[in-house]
Amino acid sequence: MNLLVDFLCRFSFGLAVALCITPSTLVPGGFFRVNTLVLLGLTTFAALLSTTLGLSVNIWLLSTAAFVAWFGSVLWYADRRLAGLVCCVVAATLCGVATVQFGESTIAQAGTRMLSGCLIGFTVNAMLLGHWYLNAPGMRVDVLRRSIDQTLFIWGLLFCSVVAMVIWHFSTGEHANATFSSNIFRAVTSATSGGTGSLDETGLALLWLRWLAGLLGLPVLLWMSRMTLDIPNTQSATGILYVACLAVILGELTAQLLGMTAVPENIVGHQNQEKILTEGTA
Repeated sequence: MNLLVDFLCRFSFGLAVALCITPSTLVPGGFFRVNTLVLLGLTTFAALLSTTLGLSVNIWLLSTAAFVAWFGSVLWYADRRLAGLVCCVVAATLCGVATVQFGESTIAQAGTRMLSGCLIGFTVNAMLLGHWYLNAPGMRVDVLRRSIDQTLFIWGLLFCSVVAMVIWHFSTGEHANATFSSNIFRAVTSATSGGTGSLDETGLALLWLRWLAGLLGLPVLLWMSRMTLDIPNTQSATGILYVACLAVILGELTAQLLGMTAVPENIVGHQNQEKILTEGTA
């Protein structure tokens, strides 16, 4: 349940931020109205789940965000664009605070949470924007291209942060009696799972899934979608973005699950994991 509430907070924050930076002068107001209702659903669900966990701060933050999202949808229906954007900014702020304060975390972990939420929200927003071309076929193609570029930028920031954590874990946690490849794998495991423990067989599978779907597969899908717009074919690009949404949700959920599958650290365990990896790729 904690994992689901955390995911919904991230998702709500990322989607609200994506709506804030979507050009309202180039995109019809109906797009914002529908997506503020999506935001209403996400925040309401997260607030209801927070009541079962006794998260009083989250309940108030998310409930207020849900009300602001609903009010924003009314404003977008009335074509009050500036006021509607203000509601999106307020909802993003509330969801951002809920995301940061969820659980105990350092500044680096809070930043990673927010980047993770932006990556989910931006990817889903790009997919919904591509789908909106069915309702507004005259909308400029470069609007969707810009949205994909923003998603790729967020992915780049998140990927660089993961690589930086791998380097940090490698430099601070190197074991003299372990091989170089074992130390590398240990650093990758620690950086990806967010802890210092090793992983069991389930965690090892999640580690592969996290890297293949969320960190390596997602940018390929986003780039394919962007190249498809050069034809231009917005429907095909949107189809690829559907797959990208599955990849990002799968990748970010497995990143959260990895922190729950850590077991007490030992060098032999890392060496066994490395052996399993080597045999699996042989």
